[in-house]
Amino acid sequence: MRDNLFIVAAIILAGVMISGAIIYKGNDDSINNINTASIVNGDDNSFRLAENNDIFKGNPDAPVTIVEFSDFECPFCAAFYQNTLPQIEENYIKTGKVKLVFRDFPLPFHANAQKAAEAAECAGEQGKFWEMHNMIFDNQEAIEIVDLKQNGKSFGLDIATFNDCLDLGKYADEVKKDMNDGAVAGVAGTPTFFINGEKVVGAQPFEVFKEVIEMKLK
Repeated sequence: MRDNLFIVAAIILAGVMISGAIIYKGNDDSINNINTASIVNGDDNSFRLAENNDIFKGNPDAPVTIVEFSDFECPFCAAFYQNTLPQIEENYIKTGKVKLVFRDFPLPFHANAQKAAEAAECAGEQGKFWEMHNMIFDNQEAIEIVDLKQNGKSFGLDIATFNDCLDLGKYADEVKKDMNDGAVAGVAGTPTFFINGEKVVGAQPFEVFKEVIEMKLK
């Protein structure tokens, strides 16, 4: 009986500790006050997820917004970039119908994902976010810090400024903010997308995105 009581007490204590950790994370001002972007919940057509201060491509007033949570070391994210994104760009982004917002969600078991995300943000300071984004996804086997610095030379970055930004972790908290917002929105893996609020998970084929986009355009 005493053993059973001890087990029950241990389970309760563990539950309290986990709950406390979740509450602490949710109220960590060092994460939540990094920028003013926030999650705004509404109906599907008015849903916007932290887009105001995040990198995006496309018409700022596009009727459909895709918010992508991605991990630069994730092979499924690379598959989306290689196979599906070009079709979305051609059919919807270039035509002004869709805006794509990119947010980071580096998974903890991907050793290089955090720094890769920071590198893209550092390149973005110099107007080269998408060049670094593409470079990383095109060369996922070589995205250690030394590789990121070498890659930055190939598309005209002020490399000293870029290296300082990366070494100092200037955007580490910005990446954590993306992670926090993604977790609140229900992101558990990558890639995850919100198309005017409708969640699409995984490197789905273009046809899946097309169906949702067309529905949102009606």
